[in-house]
Amino acid sequence: MKRFFRIEHQGQPRHAVEENGDWHVVDGDIFGDFRNGERVASTGHKLLPPVTPSKIVCVGLNYKDHAAEQKKPLPAQPLLFIKPSTCVIGPGEAIVLPPGAGRIDHEAEAGVVIGRRASRVREEEAHHYVFGITCVNDVTARELQEKGVGYTWAKGFDSFAPVGPCIAHGLDYTSREGLTVEGLVNGVVRQSSSTRELIFPIPLLVAVISSIMTLLPGDIISTGTPSGIGPLHAGDQVTIRVQGVGELTNPVT
Repeated sequence: MKRFFRIEHQGQPRHAVEENGDWHVVDGDIFGDFRNGERVASTGHKLLPPVTPSKIVCVGLNYKDHAAEQKKPLPAQPLLFIKPSTCVIGPGEAIVLPPGAGRIDHEAEAGVVIGRRASRVREEEAHHYVFGITCVNDVTARELQEKGVGYTWAKGFDSFAPVGPCIAHGLDYTSREGLTVEGLVNGVVRQSSSTRELIFPIPLLVAVISSIMTLLPGDIISTGTPSGIGPLHAGDQVTIRVQGVGELTNPVT
């Protein structure tokens, strides 16, 4: 397995690849032709969002326990909405609580990073279009959502899509065991589940979403959140963990 980070290197954003503890900057395009460049230290870098997606396609109510905690019926087909690219922030950047928005919640999610232009992909071919897995925090203005203003409004504020710290390439996300997904606030675990509990699994999501819209390299499918969502307050530190990816931590201000 390889992990691809995006770092500030000599004043420029560069991808770096970590394999067996060694870090190298990447020469070329991680979604095309690339090779390992110069070796760099494994610490001390400013981490940037690992990709700059044109869109984040999110899946609502994709865990049975989360649907139950929201007192909503299980969806018959994937419930989709889009977070704009302007939501995206990287590790260590602040989630900004909008004035007057009321309760703001964390939502820990496994994000699927698309590696190839994908249109009308068959479910059994979906793995050819998945580059890797990352952590996503689908930050949500819960009171606005419950007022019925729509998902775009409640979930589209600037800073409401922390992503990172890397893209894990080569994870077996289709295994029976799944990947552990956790959300922590100030070091306390609030959410803990596994992608094995997804109502609509990743290959199906790639197929369904690509039948509606073209997915571009670097786009993210955020696969849904398990139960345990909860409010964030100024001064909190919120962490998303996805097995094999690592930890994405952001302060709240």
